[in-house]
Amino acid sequence: MKLRLNPIVKKDLQVTARSMRLSWGLFAYEAVLTMIFLLALALIEMANDSIYSDGNIYSSFIYLFPSLAAAQICIIGLIVPIITASSISGEKERQTFDIMLTTCMSPFSIVFGKVVSAVLRILFFVVAGMPVMALAFVVGGLGWINLFYFVLAVILFSVFSGSIGILCSSFCRKSITAVVLSFVFYFIIFFLTFLPALIRSLLDVYSAGESLLFLLFNPIVFFEEFFLLIMRGESAFGGEGFMFYRDDVGFVTYYLSQGKVWIFTSAICILGMSILFMLVAAWKVNPMNTYSYKRSKKKKGL
Repeated sequence: MKLRLNPIVKKDLQVTARSMRLSWGLFAYEAVLTMIFLLALALIEMANDSIYSDGNIYSSFIYLFPSLAAAQICIIGLIVPIITASSISGEKERQTFDIMLTTCMSPFSIVFGKVVSAVLRILFFVVAGMPVMALAFVVGGLGWINLFYFVLAVILFSVFSGSIGILCSSFCRKSITAVVLSFVFYFIIFFLTFLPALIRSLLDVYSAGESLLFLLFNPIVFFEEFFLLIMRGESAFGGEGFMFYRDDVGFVTYYLSQGKVWIFTSAICILGMSILFMLVAAWKVNPMNTYSYKRSKKKKGL
C-alpha cells in the first residue's frame, strides 16, 4: 500500500530542501549549541574549583543535558510560531489563499499540513544537534532512552507552538501581526495556567490545593517535571520539598506527581489543546464560515 503524503507537507519540504537558508540555519543552530556546551563546561569547571565543591567534577556533567535541552527548547519556541504564523497569512498576502481553498483538501488538512511541515523542519535541527547532545549523555552518565524521550517532548512542544502560530495566522491578514499575536498568546497561556495557583496562594498561604492542576496545560512546567524526573527521580508537586510539600497540594495533584503520571497527563492535555487550536484554525480557514459567505447566503434566501 502506497503511503499518501499531505501535498502541503510535500511542497514545503521540497522548497525547504532546495533553499540555502536551511543549510545556514543548521550551521547557526550547531554553532549556538556548541557555544552553550562550552559555556556550560566552563561554568561547571568554575563551580568545581570553588571552596564549596566536593572535588568530583564528573558528578556535575549531568547538568550539561538540561543546559543544551533548554537552549533547544527556547530556539524551537521562537522559530516554530514564526514559521506557522506566516503560513495562512502569507498565503493571503501573496493572494494565493483562494487558490489553495479550491483544491480538494479539507480546511483541517491544510492546517494540519502546515503544522506538520513546520514540525518536520524543526526535526532537521533536532537531529543535527544530536552529536552535541550525545556528548552530554556520554560524559553525563544519562541513559540513551532519555534522549528518545526528549525528542518526543520536543515534537510535542513543536506541535503546540505550531498550533498557536496557525491559529493566529488564520485570524490575521498580515504575517507580522500573526507573529506578534502568537507570542502574546504564548504569554497568556503561561500566565493563565499559573493564575489559579496564584489566587489560591493569596487566599490560603498554607495550601495550593487542586489549583495546580491547571499547570498540566503549561509546557514550562511540563519540561520542569521532565528534567526533574530524569535527573533526580522526583517531582516538584508533593515531592521531597523541592517546590511543594505533601500537605501543600491536593490529593489528585499529589497522585499525578507520582512517577511519570504527571508527564503523561500533561502531554495529553497539551496535545488536546493543540488539536483544539488546529480545529479552530480550520473552522476559520473554511470559507463557508466567513461573514461574506453567510451574508450572501442570507440574501439568496431572502
